Amino acid sequence: MLNSSAARKLSLMTAKPQRFTNFAEIAGAAAKKPRTMTTDAAHSGLNMKNAFSNYATYLNNLNDKRERVVKASRDITMNSKKVIFQVHRISKHNKEEVLQKAENDLAAVMDQYIARLVKELGGTDFWKLRRAYSPGIQEYIEAATLCSFCKTGALLNLDEINASLRTLGDPSNEPLQINVLDYLLGLADLTGELMRMAMSRISDGELEFAEKICRFVREIYRDLTLVAPKMDDSSDMKHFSDMKQKMDVMLQSVMKIENACYSVHVRGSEYIPFLGSEDTSFSMLGVPENE
Repeated sequence: MLNSSAARKLSLMTAKPQRFTNFAEIAGAAAKKPRTMTTDAAHSGLNMKNAFSNYATYLNNLNDKRERVVKASRDITMNSKKVIFQVHRISKHNKEEVLQKAENDLAAVMDQYIARLVKELGGTDFWKLRRAYSPGIQEYIEAATLCSFCKTGALLNLDEINASLRTLGDPSNEPLQINVLDYLLGLADLTGELMRMAMSRISDGELEFAEKICRFVREIYRDLTLVAPKMDDSSDMKHFSDMKQKMDVMLQSVMKIENACYSVHVRGSEYIPFLGSEDTSFSMLGVPENE
């Protein structure tokens, strides 16, 4: 039997290894903690680097796409202008022939250039790149509505234009739909072309057709004066400013057509030679300013 003193010594001897073992565990845990923090920081830095690399790749691809969209928009603008020039060759002797050629050229713009634009925009939110392709779309609307008016005497509306675009591009992607503001801006430009056509028709003695143009342009201007004040959208102030300027030009076009038609009715054929004259001694009404 061990006495109490021997038992106490034995108890102290057996407890020492336990205390040593606890210190070793604590020291090991303390040594591992800095290594864990370093690993987490390195992993976080790697994730951030990868994220910014992905952002840079996305922005570079978007900028490259924007450049291709701008090029497609320029091609649409250039070829739509050719359609407009073709329509201005119209006369009472070649109307069907000129309109047929213009419609074929307009179809080529749709099949070649707008189709390429739709392909570039496939899978992309259209609003992100709208500023890049808006000028071309406006010019196409101007050409398409001009052809439609000369053929049918009616206005080609936005739903009809958008319906023709649904056949382009990949059916699995969202189809390109023309913005309402782009359509209205294209209509504003249309009135300028109709004013030039009216002057040309009066010079050729087609007063009835010029009066038809006058009524059509007046109606467009009247409707846009009701719509334009409601287009004050701070998210697109540039296009809203463009519309305000075009409304002023549109009013001038309406007045020029009205004055020309009125002058022909009042003064007859003696006014016609002055339609294309740059002589400032004659007013819009065909009456000399000194009278």
